Amino acid sequence: MNRSTTRWYLASLGLIGLIGCQQATPPVSPANDAVTVVTESPTNASPSSMETAAQEAPKRRYGPVQLGSSSSGTSTTEATSAAGASEDVVAALQPLQVLLGKWTGNARKAAQLHEQEWIWDFQTDPAHPALTLAAEKGTYIRSGRLSYDPGSKEFSFQMTTPEGVERKLIGEFTEPVEDVAGDDKKLQRTYKLTLQEPSSAESNEQWQVAFHQLENNRYLVEIDRRRGSGPYQRVDTIHSQREGTSFALSDSDYGDKTCIISQGLGTITVSYQGKSYYVCCTGCKAAFEDDPAKWIAKWEAKQKEMKQ
Repeated sequence: MNRSTTRWYLASLGLIGLIGCQQATPPVSPANDAVTVVTESPTNASPSSMETAAQEAPKRRYGPVQLGSSSSGTSTTEATSAAGASEDVVAALQPLQVLLGKWTGNARKAAQLHEQEWIWDFQTDPAHPALTLAAEKGTYIRSGRLSYDPGSKEFSFQMTTPEGVERKLIGEFTEPVEDVAGDDKKLQRTYKLTLQEPSSAESNEQWQVAFHQLENNRYLVEIDRRRGSGPYQRVDTIHSQREGTSFALSDSDYGDKTCIISQGLGTITVSYQGKSYYVCCTGCKAAFEDDPAKWIAKWEAKQKEMKQ
């Protein structure tokens, strides 16, 4: 075989090898995470070449297929769990909604009058509704958020001081909720909810706040403080008197004036599709106006359960 014949022969072998490699390459499929692509190895490939190809080939990763999830990434199970948590929180806070409304507070030591208002908040954190306090000129507390944790079965109170310091206190009833007959023969709500600030390495100071309901139209806010491991000492007591409408309880339900959201005494009317409903505060009014169909459906479901 002369030199030119040798070159032609070697070139032919290279071309045949190239064609063989192209035939061994599987056809490219469109990307589809729900389908697993299976590639068959050529029968004439040696074990060593297959092993090398497996090491060099990029590995395709498939994410788990999620069923029943919304476009926002929240699964139906999570949404149902959040709705259940919300109902548990509302149920725990219902004995405290006697606080709803406007009050005038008078601090004994500071001798300063200031207005305050409690309303429901269902919008900030739908899974954890809260009774919120606003006291623009409060001597010790300018704002607060009173809620409940179904997991730990504890109440929480997140408050902001006039200096802008935020504190979170945890607690429970130290005097149970009771409805006792008053001088006017109406039932009067009484209880004492005591909350304490957990100890922290960042602060040597701990606060304790107690909401002491004396009757439907009067309650005390007892503020105590301690430094280090010493005992709590009284800072001040704020006596609050209700302004305007009384939220007095009765032996029966509130009838047509029941708040469609909190089941408290309704004092404000709202309308949807030509029908009127009652809500108990501006917070419930805002929640209703945000999604009236949802709250009406919940209300009708509750009414149906009561009749069964």
